[in-house]
Amino acid sequence: MARIRPTQVDDDGFWDEERPSRRTKAARYALPVAVAGLAAATIGLVPALASSGDPDLPKISAEELISKMAASDTEQLSGSVKITTDLGLPSLPGGASLSDLGGGAGGEGGDGASAAPDAKLMDLVSGSHTLRVAADGPERQRVSIIEKAAEYSLIHNGDETWAYDSEANAVYHSTAPKGSGAKDDHRRELPKDLKDVTPQQFAKQVLASVDDTTDVSVDGTTRVAGRDAYELLIKPTSDDSTVGSVRIAVDADNGTPLKFVLTPKSGGKAVVDVAFTKVDFGKPTAGTFDFTPPKGAKVTEESDHKRGAKDGMNAKDGMNDKDAQEALSGLKVIGESWDSVARLDGGEGGAPAAQGGDGGAEKDAGGFLGGFGKEVKGDFGSGHVVSTRLVNALLTDDGKVFVGAVDTDALVAAANKAK
Repeated sequence: MARIRPTQVDDDGFWDEERPSRRTKAARYALPVAVAGLAAATIGLVPALASSGDPDLPKISAEELISKMAASDTEQLSGSVKITTDLGLPSLPGGASLSDLGGGAGGEGGDGASAAPDAKLMDLVSGSHTLRVAADGPERQRVSIIEKAAEYSLIHNGDETWAYDSEANAVYHSTAPKGSGAKDDHRRELPKDLKDVTPQQFAKQVLASVDDTTDVSVDGTTRVAGRDAYELLIKPTSDDSTVGSVRIAVDADNGTPLKFVLTPKSGGKAVVDVAFTKVDFGKPTAGTFDFTPPKGAKVTEESDHKRGAKDGMNAKDGMNDKDAQEALSGLKVIGESWDSVARLDGGEGGAPAAQGGDGGAEKDAGGFLGGFGKEVKGDFGSGHVVSTRLVNALLTDDGKVFVGAVDTDALVAAANKAK
C-alpha cells in the first residue's frame, strides 16, 4: 500500500495503518462511474482564482480523503474552466513542434469531419485554453472551448452528440444506434477524446497508481473557485519515474476534484495544471443542452466520417482507422504503477519504418529521428529517445516503440528485457 504520511491526525494521534488487499484498495480508489461519465463536461482548468487564505477545516487523513473522493456522487454542475499544459514537446527539424502535427479543429475548407471531437485533442496538449462546462447527469453534458475569435462546442443530449466549430462553420453529428439497447455503451464512447483532460479523470488515473511506491499525505487546505478544499499530495518514490508530485484539491463538501497539478521531477512549472475557476453544483437549465446547426453550416454524420476514414488516409491524422487499430494490436505493458512502460511492436514484421527490404525506409526514419532525438544503444540494438518534460519514448531501429513517464535508462532496460 502507499506510504500514507499521517500529516492530518485525529485526537488519538496516528490512524490505523492496516493494509487492505489490492482488490479492496482498487475498489476504494476508483471514482464513481457517474462522475467519470461527467468527464466530457468537466474539462479542467488552470490555477484557480486567487486564494483569500487557507480555510480552517476539520482534520482528515489521506485515506479518509481518498474515500471521500471515491464516494463523490456529483452529477450536476456548470461553470468556467481553464487548462494549461507544458509538456515541453521537442521541435522537429525546421522548427515545427510535435504539437503542430495535430492541427486545429477547423481544418482547411470547412470540412465537417474536422469538427469531430478527435480533431480537438491535440489542440489541448500545449498552452492555455478557456472552457465553459455544464452537466446534468450522464445523459447531458456540454463543453465549449473558447478561443479569441472562435468557439468549439461538444454537446451530448440523450442519444445525440453534436460538435460545432464556429471558425469553420462545421458540424459533426452522432446518434446512438436505434434498437441496440446499448445507450450506456454509446454514451461512454461519446466523449472519448476530451474526457481524459478533466480533473476527475486525471485523479482517477493517478489514484490507480497509488501503491507501496507512493507517498500520500494531506498537505493543508486551500480555496478553489471560491470553495473550501483539502489538498491531497501524491509523490512517487520510484527512482525511475519522471513524475515529481501530483497535487489534487478536493472539495471539502462533496469530494469532487476541483484542481489537479502535476509537476515533473525535473522541476519548473507544472506539466498539467487543471482547476475550476468558477463552479456551480446546481442543475443547469435544460436549454443548455439544445443545439440546432447554424444556417449554412456543413453537417457531417458520424457514418460518413467513418466511411471516409476507411476509404483513405486522413491527411491531418496521418492514418486511417484500420492503420491505427493495426498499430495498437501489438501494444503491451512492461512493469507496474509509476514505472510502467508501454511497448508497441508495430504488428507482424515490425513497424512500417523497419520494412521495405532494402532498408531505405529505416534509414530515412533514423535520419529523421536524429534531428530531434538522442541516439541510444543497448542489448536490444540501437534507437533514438524522444523526450518531453514528463513522457519519454524510445524508438528502436527495428521498429519497436517504448513509451512511459520514466527516464531514459528505464526505457533502455525495458527494451533490453523485451529483446
